[in-house]
Amino acid sequence: MERNLPLFIAFRLLFNARYYYPVFAVMQLDYGLTMAQFAILNAVWAVSIVLLEVPSGALADRFGRKRMVVAASVLMIVEMAVIAFIPLGNSSLVFWAWVINRILSGAAEASASGADEALAYDSIPEDEQEARWPRVLARLMTLTSIAFVVAMLVGAAVYDLELVHRVLGWCGSDLTPAKDLVIRFPIYLTLVNAVAALAVTLAMREPTCHSTRPEDRTLWSGIFEAGRWVLRSPLVSGIILAALVHDSVVRLFLTLNSEYYRLIEIPEAAYGLIGALFAALGIATPHFARRLVESSRIEVNFAIVSVATFLGLLGASLAIPVYGVGMVVFFGVGFGFLNFFVSHYLNREVDSHHRATVLSFRGLALNLGFGIISLVYAAILGLVREPDLEGQEAFARSLWWLPGLFAVLFVVLFVFYLARVRPSCRNLNT
Repeated sequence: MERNLPLFIAFRLLFNARYYYPVFAVMQLDYGLTMAQFAILNAVWAVSIVLLEVPSGALADRFGRKRMVVAASVLMIVEMAVIAFIPLGNSSLVFWAWVINRILSGAAEASASGADEALAYDSIPEDEQEARWPRVLARLMTLTSIAFVVAMLVGAAVYDLELVHRVLGWCGSDLTPAKDLVIRFPIYLTLVNAVAALAVTLAMREPTCHSTRPEDRTLWSGIFEAGRWVLRSPLVSGIILAALVHDSVVRLFLTLNSEYYRLIEIPEAAYGLIGALFAALGIATPHFARRLVESSRIEVNFAIVSVATFLGLLGASLAIPVYGVGMVVFFGVGFGFLNFFVSHYLNREVDSHHRATVLSFRGLALNLGFGIISLVYAAILGLVREPDLEGQEAFARSLWWLPGLFAVLFVVLFVFYLARVRPSCRNLNT
């Protein structure tokens, strides 16, 4: 089982560090899609994940975690191949190819969510899990940050037609690939990652401590059993609620970061570098997070995340020209700590037989939370927008609402903690 741990890390790196991330929106437009179609595709992706998240976790618990991560890799290969080889020029054909891509992408994300983490955690001897899992997480998050830096820089570079031509010229080549080919380079690289991810998952082994017992329960009974367990476990419910409260607001801001950079007068050429630096924060963050889970109480650790999130939102609302970019440090640290803490504490509390399902409930909660917060933010923009107000001014005003929105969510979380978590866990420890 020991080999599952490095294979799990390798799978996460290959599956998540996708070269098209820094140019995703621009690439879809270059494929011939419209902004309206881009919005529709995002909705298709989100709906796919929400519908498949929990059932995929239950399938992993019932039929095996390895089968689900292998399925995720296969889906990723097909997902990439659809848009890697689709001919351009027919806008209808291209749009439907992207619809298929988004559905397969959502299915792949859902298949991997929970199953890969459950497989890795249950590969550790039971008496060593609590001590060793933080070390695995620290290594994973450090390497993931490095992989994201590479993916951001390489993906943006290979998408630049002029840069590709210049590099080929420096190498003494007469090749001048057309734009229709160059815009697929990040997809080709990600397709290579997908094939490598499949090889990695095929080398995994199903943990011997995990018994699927298909005769004992149906798929839906497993889902309802895990759901009831979450609701009856105040600490687990509190951890998932804490993840939702912090993740939803931080993710909302991160989707707006390019508009924020423009507001604080950062040159567009620097956006990719800032994104790489943001990812680089994750290299150091896991080591501090590991020390915190080993030495501090759970309440203290989540309080640190709350403070970092609130200070980041408050600082961003000031929209300080140029220097306001420093606020990304708070989000980078807070987001890194949050992911580490949630994974550590959830896996510590959950039983093996429904671990993947419960972890899928976490993913479902985060995606629903992000969707709801996005709708709330759209309503906020409607409130602050006035006929004589420029788009940038309306956006600047909307930023002032984010610290208050987070404060309201935090109050809800704190009341839940006082009402349910604290009475049931008087002696919380690390």
